Amino acid sequence: MYLKSKLSWNVVLAAENLDIKGLMLQKAIITRLMADFAAKKASKDLGYFLAVSTVLSIGEGKVRQQSGDVLFPVDFSCITFKMLTGEVLEGVVHKILKHGVFLKCGPAENVFLSQKKMDDYQYVPGENPYFMNGKSSKIEKGVVVRFLVIGERFKEAEKVFEAVGSLEGDYLGPIS
Repeated sequence: MYLKSKLSWNVVLAAENLDIKGLMLQKAIITRLMADFAAKKASKDLGYFLAVSTVLSIGEGKVRQQSGDVLFPVDFSCITFKMLTGEVLEGVVHKILKHGVFLKCGPAENVFLSQKKMDDYQYVPGENPYFMNGKSSKIEKGVVVRFLVIGERFKEAEKVFEAVGSLEGDYLGPIS
């Protein structure tokens, strides 16, 4: 679920953002790193980028010939979120369809829980549809559900993950 990773990125600063004072330069590099980190959003291997935890080193800047910008190699550690097949997670129901429900789990908003993978739950239509089983356990909008990840994929164009979950197993289902 949560991974700690070490990465090496190149941070490019425009010449006008450079300052002779070391601390101001370090601040500008870290600010730019944070902006680049937030814009990248996710990668297939590491998952969603959540936070830069430690800047390990900032290398010597190299001036780019064409633009005059300065490129700094930066090593840092970060926290990422990635759903792994076989992992048990919790998500909040945000959409209910006849064939299943969609959950939000951390930064992932497209976790599909098919009716076929929800043991004995039956769809109950209406203005506020929900799923209910024989033990009066209810899955409706806003309910937290513990589920097993049975598959995930990364959509490169949108930089988002989609996952498929299941309630087949012990201690899975809605939790109060």
